[in-house]
Amino acid sequence: MPTAAQAAAEQISNGTFDSEIAPWYAYGHVADSLRLEDGALCVDVPAGTVNPWDVAIGLNEVPAMADEGYQLSFTAKASTPVTVNAFFQLGEDPWTQIAGGYPTVGTEPASFSYAGTSPVSSSVGQVVFQVGGKADAFTLCIDDVSLLGGVEPPKYTPDTGPRVRVNQVGYLPHGPKGATLITEATESVAWQLVDGKGKVVRKGKSTPRGVDETSGENVHTIDFSTYTRVGTGLTLVADGETSRAFDIAPNLYEPLRKDAMTFFYTNRSGISILDSIAPGYGREAGHIGVPPNKGDTAVSCQAPVDFMDDWTCDPSSVFDVTGGWYDAGDHGKYVVNGGISVAQLMSIWERNLWARSADRGALRDGTLRVPETGNRVPDVLDEARWELEWMLKMQVPADTTDPGLAPYAGMAFHKVHDDAWTGLPLDPAKNDKLRELHRPSTAATLNLAAAAAQGARVYAPFDKAFARKLLSAAKSAYAAAKANPAVYAPDADGNSGGGAYGDNNVVDEFYWAAAELYLSSGDKAYLADVKASPLDTADVFDIGGFGWQGVAAVARLDLATAPTRVHVPGRDKYRRSVLEGANKLLAVQAKQAYAQPYAPANNVWVWGSNSQLLNNLVVIGTAYDISGASKYRTGVLQGLDFLLGRNALNISYVTGYGEVYSKNQHTRMYANQLDANLPNPPAGTVAGGPNSEIQDPVAQKNLKGCIAQFCYIDDIGSWSTNEITINWNAPMAWVASFAADLDNGAH
Repeated sequence: MPTAAQAAAEQISNGTFDSEIAPWYAYGHVADSLRLEDGALCVDVPAGTVNPWDVAIGLNEVPAMADEGYQLSFTAKASTPVTVNAFFQLGEDPWTQIAGGYPTVGTEPASFSYAGTSPVSSSVGQVVFQVGGKADAFTLCIDDVSLLGGVEPPKYTPDTGPRVRVNQVGYLPHGPKGATLITEATESVAWQLVDGKGKVVRKGKSTPRGVDETSGENVHTIDFSTYTRVGTGLTLVADGETSRAFDIAPNLYEPLRKDAMTFFYTNRSGISILDSIAPGYGREAGHIGVPPNKGDTAVSCQAPVDFMDDWTCDPSSVFDVTGGWYDAGDHGKYVVNGGISVAQLMSIWERNLWARSADRGALRDGTLRVPETGNRVPDVLDEARWELEWMLKMQVPADTTDPGLAPYAGMAFHKVHDDAWTGLPLDPAKNDKLRELHRPSTAATLNLAAAAAQGARVYAPFDKAFARKLLSAAKSAYAAAKANPAVYAPDADGNSGGGAYGDNNVVDEFYWAAAELYLSSGDKAYLADVKASPLDTADVFDIGGFGWQGVAAVARLDLATAPTRVHVPGRDKYRRSVLEGANKLLAVQAKQAYAQPYAPANNVWVWGSNSQLLNNLVVIGTAYDISGASKYRTGVLQGLDFLLGRNALNISYVTGYGEVYSKNQHTRMYANQLDANLPNPPAGTVAGGPNSEIQDPVAQKNLKGCIAQFCYIDDIGSWSTNEITINWNAPMAWVASFAADLDNGAH
């Protein structure tokens, strides 16, 4: 071991289990029970296995160095006294044990420590707690796991590939074509565009841009927009570097349009996902009341907790909340996130009805991969309906007699999810956690009101009865929100089993709900509320983007453009505000060497930054639809370039698109990184993207001190930079559909 004067290196990145399980795992049919409990990592071990190694908790890829000393320490307790095999060892044959032993773990927490010297060097060491081979079932909890010794783990350095950064999917023939070069040169350098046969087809000089704030690198930009010939396998050569290959072609984004929307089908809850529709993603229906599931056919309210004023409902009050979409990496379903997500899917259809560049047939029945194809309803609306039907189930009945629910009649439960965090991977159908409904909130209720009101006008041509049902639910929800204008979901309600989705400012939700209700009903009482809102005359388009916590921009976009039979007073004003917002974003984009229309304050990129950027592209795209000005079309396509490879990491953030793309996003279902039998996320899934706050252990270990664009790692344990969510893929689908409509880029 190191002397007292030496600092021993800690090899464990998350040994305290304060808020996260990753990157720890469990195997032996116990992964479903791996959970955080009172700040420890716990697992339920079944009886009847044969060998100690048949069931284990482990941490892989822990480096070992020959002749270095190591000390493994931890605390542990069990539901019944049990002997555990606890080792730091090689993670492959011959499984050499370096430090560890066979502690007897009792029912009270106790500390253990073991020392040893590694006889070999290996990058695939593991810390493992083997707990199989016991006659009786028990629960084991471990905490404060530490492995001191060796040297500091090597600093993570991303492989960024060639210094010429391009859209790895490609460019539209008559669209903008830009690239970014990382170089030490301060003067212009020559570049060459090379076709798939190796022929130089265009030459030029780069434009020096200096040190880019978002990456810390000296960069140049390259513009080859004048080249319009269709081709495959093109590359850009500059400063001795050759870019990754790309295509120039019309209809380049048609596959992405379909894939980005199919994401929602594979994320459905309460229905079997068919391999015939989504090859490689077939699975059993999750949460339909079939064991081991404990939901979602009869779910009651969360147990009393002090931060919710000990609220609950009568245990006999149970609700069928099957259906909807699993929200993100977990199996929770959240009204506040579902609202903006389903609204943006419906807006894809509404845009198709009025935008001049829209391909009217692109979204008809039969254009997507959904089981409802053939019902004479546009497939995107079939998908949106799956979420809307679930949101209706989340509304507290108006005639409830439950004393815990009566004050909230007409409101929407905030969310439904597990009563404790689960580990990765986990198939929804194998989730055995108790499901709970969380207290209604004003924000959730207004999300229901807004989304249902929009749905009322969207579905009227296809299902009048459903449209009437939606409008009725929207009106009752809005009235309930006005009667309960300040019922908030506290942030503390995100510590167990699901995210909080807290929102203590609902001025924007009131504005959005009133706008949608007026646009669908024509009732001037709602128009009066729209006009009375302080947001109606405010600048609602922030350069940092918008999301589920700030939906005023969603309201403004629909007030400006939504097809409706009612007169919209001030519609020209609303449209001008969209153009002004888009102009502001284009001004930001023009200053960025990677052409992203995203510039958060102090260069602090937020959780889900790619979604913020995508929503900015929605604003710019809507400005194009309103005005027809080509600068907005150019802005959207350049923003897509960033997402598809023209960025500091030289990675496409969209799974399945480009030569190098995100594929290990944080999700329990698509956890190929942890289990090779499982798929990666489906093609068209967008990763959250760089997050300066790096909240998860994997990011904290690897990205400490990162600059903006470099605050990302494609690792399943990095929920703060690499998660997937429905509200991120919704604007991805909108933007992909917009780009697909552009055909050759010259509409």
